[in-house]
Amino acid sequence: MGQLLKMQDFVSRYETDLIRYTNQFIRLKKQQWEKFRENWENGPEEEEEAPAQEESRQVLSRMKHWLKRKDTAEIEEPDAPVFHAPPGELDFAPQLAFLPETEDQLKKLFLDQLFRFQLKWASSTLLQQSEIPAVLYFDPDLKYFLQRFPDTFLLMYRPVFSFKKAVLEMEHLLISPMAVWCIAFVEKEKDAVFFGSNGRFWKKRTARNEENILNPAIALARTEKIVRSILKRHDITFPVERALICRNGFIQWPDAPDGLHILDKRPHVEWFRQQRNLRSPFKYMQLKSAQVLLNECLDKKSAGTNEAARHGGGE
Repeated sequence: MGQLLKMQDFVSRYETDLIRYTNQFIRLKKQQWEKFRENWENGPEEEEEAPAQEESRQVLSRMKHWLKRKDTAEIEEPDAPVFHAPPGELDFAPQLAFLPETEDQLKKLFLDQLFRFQLKWASSTLLQQSEIPAVLYFDPDLKYFLQRFPDTFLLMYRPVFSFKKAVLEMEHLLISPMAVWCIAFVEKEKDAVFFGSNGRFWKKRTARNEENILNPAIALARTEKIVRSILKRHDITFPVERALICRNGFIQWPDAPDGLHILDKRPHVEWFRQQRNLRSPFKYMQLKSAQVLLNECLDKKSAGTNEAARHGGGE
């Protein structure tokens, strides 16, 4: 499951401690998944034994507490392999709302609940919580990034940058262990055909009609240029790629610019498979790149009067 570093101009805990929270999220996910699967495997029998188990745990807890008080000077607790957070900060406890028949169904139930938690967790800090529009909980692009990529892929969902005194909303940034991917989606009706060009408009053709759409490659090229500029300013050498994704249709653009990955219905499957199979730990340059990009972001507590300017006078 990809990690959500930043959503638009909402606050983000990752801005305060990137390394801590990226690793913390992976441990949280692993721990809760193991508990969730264990509850599913045990089924109703665990529910029948729960009162007795709870009573045993309480007795053991009281005994441990008494032993600690008896000789605290001689007992030194080893560092626990799990993390500890302030109450309520990481209160993710997935529920078996129904009993899935297969483990694949169980995974989907778990990921759907984790997705909703992740949106809240990523858009908050210890002291602040951004209000998330309801539409984002059903955003298919967010689910695509967060539910189908490895844990070490870091997403910035349409981040808002302050760049050269301008406030700009970027395209999606997917920061893998190997590269920063600047990504824009070009998706309408199923099997629609988009005819690319360098002009301001493209043509979209379906079996029923033809219409003009704004050229999605323009904003994508701007995003790539700004990302490269930021990394260069910080002397970071890390690949930057840009891609147009059209999972349900086709893009015809014979003279597309060099370096632009056109991932329509045909090549997207292979690209997606390659990314999914990239089982790599976090890389130093990946995290460094993510941090400097986060440092360029605005959030609503600091944007102030820029909010109206972004929505009223943008491209």
